[in-house]
Amino acid sequence: MAAACVEAAPAAGVARRHAAAQPGRKRMRVAMGTTEDYDYEDACRLGEGAFGAVIRARHRGTGRAVAMKFLGEDGGGPAELLRESILLEAASKGNPFVVASRGLARDPATADLCLVMDCGGATLHAALRHQPSPLPESTVRAAMWELLTGAKRMHAAHIVHRDIKPHNILLGDDRVLRFCDFGLAVHMSEPPPYGQAGTLWYMAPEVLLGMPDYDALVDAWSLGCVMGELINGEAPFQGEDEEDQLSAIVGVLGVPDGAAWPWFWSTQFAAEMPEMDKKRCKTSVLRCKYPETRLSEEGFEVLSGLLTWNPDKRLTAAAALKHPWFLKMDEPVLPRNQVVAPLPKRQRLL
Repeated sequence: MAAACVEAAPAAGVARRHAAAQPGRKRMRVAMGTTEDYDYEDACRLGEGAFGAVIRARHRGTGRAVAMKFLGEDGGGPAELLRESILLEAASKGNPFVVASRGLARDPATADLCLVMDCGGATLHAALRHQPSPLPESTVRAAMWELLTGAKRMHAAHIVHRDIKPHNILLGDDRVLRFCDFGLAVHMSEPPPYGQAGTLWYMAPEVLLGMPDYDALVDAWSLGCVMGELINGEAPFQGEDEEDQLSAIVGVLGVPDGAAWPWFWSTQFAAEMPEMDKKRCKTSVLRCKYPETRLSEEGFEVLSGLLTWNPDKRLTAAAALKHPWFLKMDEPVLPRNQVVAPLPKRQRLL
């Protein structure tokens, strides 16, 4: 569980970012319960890593299945759990595409805290690994509509996830996709500089290059990577370290135009790039990876708009949702009686 992001901009972009950050961050209260209210289930570990563990449990009073996140020694202390709980609460409010928070719970025996959330199902990563054949474009479109709608609402609440990837997207029993794991999320009222955060293959180029004031458009890039994986079954760019990841992006998208994104050419990576690569990698071969037999021209416009080097030129989640590609989607069946702009019957996801 991990990630990195925020919202980017130049002239218009900077104005957009600061406009989004203007509303002051409201003081939020977090519900506090006790672990004695829950029964852990057999074979109940949903995830485990350096951060700690996520355990499946059931609330004794309601029978509701929940996921309980316990931090290990390397995962931070109670302050980190409280911070994540607040960010998750803000991101999930009125947002059916973010796993719902149930507050914090304290173990009366040890005084340890855990974060309690709805149990959102298997990860998208696991679902894709069990997919025998490539997904049809209609399914990719339906999935991206849910993810972009969830991101749009999350960003409207001034939350940037910073670690969007298939491992941090859950596919529920209701076949709805939901974001989870806000351990690396940031509120846009927090002033830069922002550090590098996220998972390498899904990390936006401005994060890899050390831009200190990136913004929510890093999430848009990550969603583009997820879209590519939904289509082809693998992440579009797969490097072994930061420099190799940037080289992988160059190999597919080419080098960014100097007039369009001069900041790139001021970075150490660009300065050390071999002249041969600068001349050879002038054009994008993204369409070769996602041919028309797999993705229509309108779908490719969304993908390439999300996977754009310059964050100032990249599609936001809100802008992507306005693309004509989504007009061909069946009407979505939304959970929790949520209402959004009507679209024509929703395709079944995965």
